[in-house]
Amino acid sequence: MQNAMQAILWIAVILIILIAAFLLTAYVCFYRVFYATSKQKKCPDDEYPIPEGRIYEPFREQMVEWVKMARALPHRQVSIVSHDGLTLRGNYYEHHAGAPIELLMHGYRGSAERDMSGAIARCFALGHSALLIDHRGSGKSDGHVITFGVLESRDCLAWVNFILREIDENAQIIISGVSMGAATVMIAAGEELPPQVVGGLADCGYDTAKKIIKKVIAEHHYPVEIVYFFARLGGRIFGHFDVEERSPLGAMEKCRIPIIFLHGDADDFVPCDMSRACHDACTSQKKKLVVVPGAGHGLAFPVDMDLYLTEVGEFFGI
Repeated sequence: MQNAMQAILWIAVILIILIAAFLLTAYVCFYRVFYATSKQKKCPDDEYPIPEGRIYEPFREQMVEWVKMARALPHRQVSIVSHDGLTLRGNYYEHHAGAPIELLMHGYRGSAERDMSGAIARCFALGHSALLIDHRGSGKSDGHVITFGVLESRDCLAWVNFILREIDENAQIIISGVSMGAATVMIAAGEELPPQVVGGLADCGYDTAKKIIKKVIAEHHYPVEIVYFFARLGGRIFGHFDVEERSPLGAMEKCRIPIIFLHGDADDFVPCDMSRACHDACTSQKKKLVVVPGAGHGLAFPVDMDLYLTEVGEFFGI
């Protein structure tokens, strides 16, 4: 009898250890690698957040000038409360009263100031106003979890409603984003949108979070299926979302708004073929894919500003 009790005890201990290891692995994959983010400190006035990597170095001076411009231009600080109680923040730059408004969404682990300051210059060149927002868990917004567009797309819809409620109920709204922001735009474009949303701009977005996460895992030479399993599980247990719940590619099959896809053919992070796939899947009556020669990830506009402005201006024509 005593031996039987000891055996049961040992089995219980082993099961507890296995469950703990299982959860710890999921937590590490969630917290350390893919989804968790710590709050970023405000960048000092004499420092300028620029994406890291040698591909951005040729454009550093231009990016710094864009950040300086964004800080100097008159703007209105705005905020909303998300469906799950987070305060999300942004800055509104008005070109002129009644101008079309671009809702601008930044990339993964980025911020509005770092990734989208140049978009203000682009918007103003086209006669558009610009609303730059920090995603949940980024910049000045609350939260500690990045969801690859799953929950950010719901936030996008909340920002659209904010524009109509607080800025202009008749505004012509273009939802625009780069990288994860582009994925967010595409997912939101598959939802029911108010008629004031006249189009979307998706710059170097991925087709599914699953594929881009697996690509990163493979590039680090980890066992892809095992690590992805724990990464997805970590998101579900600790982040309270499923990374496969929504995808840009799936949303494009329900898209009804005009949408322009832009991507650099030298993008080695999010392959250009992902935008091609989303463009091909898009069911909108008006769509266009613009491939910018020689542009790396997120660099289509800096590499060829004239082409970018021409294509976007002609596509929307507003």
